[in-house]
Amino acid sequence: MRKPIIAGNWKMHMTVPEARELINGILPNVKTRDSVEIVVAPTFTVLTSVADAIKGSNVSLAAQNVYWEESGAFTGEISPLMVKDAGCSHVIIGHSERRQLFGETDETVNRRVKAALKHSLHAILCIGETLEERKSGSTFKILEKQLSGALNGVEDLAGVTVAYEPVWAIGTGMKATDEQANEAHGFIRGWIRDNYGASAASGIRILYGGSVKPDNVDGLMAQPDVDGALVGGASLKADSFSRLVNFKPV
Repeated sequence: MRKPIIAGNWKMHMTVPEARELINGILPNVKTRDSVEIVVAPTFTVLTSVADAIKGSNVSLAAQNVYWEESGAFTGEISPLMVKDAGCSHVIIGHSERRQLFGETDETVNRRVKAALKHSLHAILCIGETLEERKSGSTFKILEKQLSGALNGVEDLAGVTVAYEPVWAIGTGMKATDEQANEAHGFIRGWIRDNYGASAASGIRILYGGSVKPDNVDGLMAQPDVDGALVGGASLKADSFSRLVNFKPV
């Protein structure tokens, strides 16, 4: 039985006081939800503050990115050691915004994944196709390319969660149908089975990301291959994120 994950990606939002207000609004509403793994991913400047607020709770902390070197002359980057020191147990890697806006490639995503795993950080690996790629029927081809590139040389997937995020559904209000999401997740699980074996495929958790909201989470979470959600905008309000954590599959 795979334990669902609901992860909130706060992106470039929240000052320290705002972050504390948000997390303090979430915690009372999710404190008894032990059947779900709950993760929040604030911006770097508020990580330690949020880490203090969630200490002793059932909420885990993620960074939104990580570099592959432990230290050095890499202005603007953050190392796995720094991420762990700030209180993180998880890290989001290869988010579509990182790929589209900041030039990340399957190769650099692969290096980040390996660095995260080396330092015992749980990697939330993001993959997904653009609208043009879906319209051209290339969805599975793109997912296969991104999976094989990002996981090249990674032998054990115990520390990896895959997040399928169709680029065309992120921040647009558009959402893949429950069936479209499950179809993509099924393909991903099949690729894992072919490359890592049946045990890895049955154990790995695959999240959906792309305009997940309180009014559509229940149907999504009822799908057999959907193991949770990587949430953007709806994670920025305590009531909506709490509702996502407390989903009720239809």
